Amino acid sequence: MFVSGQIPTNPQTGEFVAGGIAEQTEQVLKNLKAVLEASGSSLDQVVKTTVFLADMKEFSGMNEVYAKFFSGPPPARATVAAAGLPRDARVEIEAVALVSE
Repeated sequence: MFVSGQIPTNPQTGEFVAGGIAEQTEQVLKNLKAVLEASGSSLDQVVKTTVFLADMKEFSGMNEVYAKFFSGPPPARATVAAAGLPRDARVEIEAVALVSE
């Protein structure tokens, strides 16, 4: 399963989350988790992610939050700098995951 890039919006309100890279990364991963679970998958079944950062200087802040969401061996990951993310997000994450049958 491919989950297109998630940005830090609250799904209940549609509003962008306040805060910096840590708060935005947490919301992005919560959104990713919700999409995966709704489709019969989970974060444990993610095999690859691509993380887009508006500023690579924020990598460590993103990585600290990211590590909390993957309890087992982390999936393969590519992280790239990307200017002009949707709604001026600091971070966007897409994923490829297995789906349970």
